[in-house]
Amino acid sequence: MSSLNFENQKALAERFVSQMLEKNYDRAASQFDDQMKTAFPESELKKSWQRVTLPAGDLIQMGVLQTAEMEGHRIVSVRCQFELSAIDVQLVFNSQGQISGLSLIPSKTEYHPPAYVDISTFQEVEVTIGNGKWAVPGTLTIPNSSSDNTESFPGVVLVHGSGPNDRDESIGPNKIFRDLAWGLASKGIAVLRYDKRTLKHASEFTESLISKMTVKEEVIEDALLAVNLMREAPEIDSKNVFLLGHSLGASVAPRIGEQDPDIAGLIIMAGNIRPLEDTILEQFTYLYSLSGSMTDEQKATLESLKVKVARVKDLKPSEEVPSTELPLGISATYFRDLGSHPTEEILKKLSMPMLILQGGRDYQVSPTNDFEIWEKELKTRDNVYLKLFPSLNHLFIEGEGKSTPQEYGVEGHVSEEVIEVISQWLKVG
Repeated sequence: MSSLNFENQKALAERFVSQMLEKNYDRAASQFDDQMKTAFPESELKKSWQRVTLPAGDLIQMGVLQTAEMEGHRIVSVRCQFELSAIDVQLVFNSQGQISGLSLIPSKTEYHPPAYVDISTFQEVEVTIGNGKWAVPGTLTIPNSSSDNTESFPGVVLVHGSGPNDRDESIGPNKIFRDLAWGLASKGIAVLRYDKRTLKHASEFTESLISKMTVKEEVIEDALLAVNLMREAPEIDSKNVFLLGHSLGASVAPRIGEQDPDIAGLIIMAGNIRPLEDTILEQFTYLYSLSGSMTDEQKATLESLKVKVARVKDLKPSEEVPSTELPLGISATYFRDLGSHPTEEILKKLSMPMLILQGGRDYQVSPTNDFEIWEKELKTRDNVYLKLFPSLNHLFIEGEGKSTPQEYGVEGHVSEEVIEVISQWLKVG
């Protein structure tokens, strides 16, 4: 073996993964030995990487997981914790320090139910939301019936945040929607959750299709289909089907309620009510400030982002603007659609009951700038209840101090107090 020690190879492994994350596939592939260059040309490397990582969402954190030595080769595994799953990038180095082997291994995280869940009190049934090309699989969690089988249950449909979320809204080791489904079912409330269209049919979303997509295709259509499916289930009280949205799902919940006024009520968890572009800028500013002082690169990124935010504000009807000129590469069509359906205007016409919940440590949706607007808009309504949980983050998980993205990579559960507030509101309100 060469003089390269494991510390050298750890650094090489992290550099390789960073280059892949930054889409510098040519630079990453240049570290391969001759055999790997033949077996894994740049085009194949890109294809394999995207197939595994695109459905996993945004990166939360990255670090060397373990090292090993076998038959003269050194193996370094780098754990990439994405929003929806963890992926282990296993690299084999030869004696010259070149990469002679590569494996991308999705890491399954075992779910540990929180103490407030009683799995003996409910059952789960697999269902399909919609039909045809965009049908998505889901799970209906149903409380066990009483002995006379005459009981019907209130139902809740869960609507995800942004990105290609699975039915559990898995973020790192956390499964927010499974916590909600199992926690509420333990209290006699049925819950329907499902995989997002952009996850189940990820390969169908070409650049052309994404450029034309709005929140209607991404979220609203399947949410409405799910509500109708739940109403038809024999165990469900069809007049008591509610909709619970988290993050983006919460932001568009009033719009869903507007389209289906028979929904019994809306539960809004961390709902952004301001323009999306403003929230994006606020998030980046917060994240860059965590280290105390911004780097020159971060300052430049923020200045560029401010220009892109201003570009969104100035969008004209039907104007063609490359997504590269807009925040996070989101299309002009998507931003225009959100801007043409302001939540405050929808709320003025919406009479259904609402429960508005917010974490006080949430840096993605502001407990002041957003939650206070919900309060202002709805304070005169006697069928609306608002509650702030000071110690909870965007995932409604308990914590201390400033919230960070790394916090999402630590296993936790939706607070029991949140489950209790929702269940009581459903039964009383």
